[in-house]
Amino acid sequence: MSGHSKWSSIKHKKAATDAKRGKIFSKLIKEITVAARMGGSGDLEVNARLRSAVAAAKAMNMPKDNMDRAIKKGTGELEGVNYEESTYEGYGPGGAAVLIESLTDNKNRTVADIRHIFSKNGGNLGENGCVAWMFDNKGYLVIEQKEVDEDTLMEIALEAGAEDVRDDGVNFEVICAPGDFEQVKAAIEAASIAHIAAEITMLPQTTTTLTGKEAEQMVRLMDALEDCDDAQKVYTNADIPDEMMDG
Repeated sequence: MSGHSKWSSIKHKKAATDAKRGKIFSKLIKEITVAARMGGSGDLEVNARLRSAVAAAKAMNMPKDNMDRAIKKGTGELEGVNYEESTYEGYGPGGAAVLIESLTDNKNRTVADIRHIFSKNGGNLGENGCVAWMFDNKGYLVIEQKEVDEDTLMEIALEAGAEDVRDDGVNFEVICAPGDFEQVKAAIEAASIAHIAAEITMLPQTTTTLTGKEAEQMVRLMDALEDCDDAQKVYTNADIPDEMMDG
């Protein structure tokens, strides 16, 4: 896989250089609001999903006032929009699997928007269940190799409950069960090891390697989906040449 990168290890680099801060903020605010509502509490101690959402917002330097307002909208202390959760599945160029998690106040608008993005970028929206089985829900941390040597990271991560530590050539990827994510993350942070991504995500069981025009189309498709206001998180099993990601 030298010279190729899985989207899961690419997207955080793109986010770090992404000028669309306002769009990122609006998606984080949606997630905080829904997490507070679904978890039945604005208390970070008892609401794990909210705790994770607030941590993601803090990592993007979101002002505390914005987070507090989003929590209050979720708990009903402030009036807010009622977002519904949906999942959409489809195929990109070259048959790569695409999975989208959505929060929307208008499902008809969202499905029309997502179908249009697929068709415009060489893909197609599929039936529910067509690709979800290809992904596993996992805790996922990305650490630059300059931060720590692999043996040290492996010892800390596995001791804390991680399932695996992978070397993608540039970074280390720490994989764990969602239920172990917080303790694995805490153990790595306690060792003063900085991470550049830490999230509960959907990781592909296998990857589909794309090159040339298909890879270019796939990057455009993923960028367009991530640019969609109603698409909270976008996952794919596409494996894309590194040079395609430098644009």
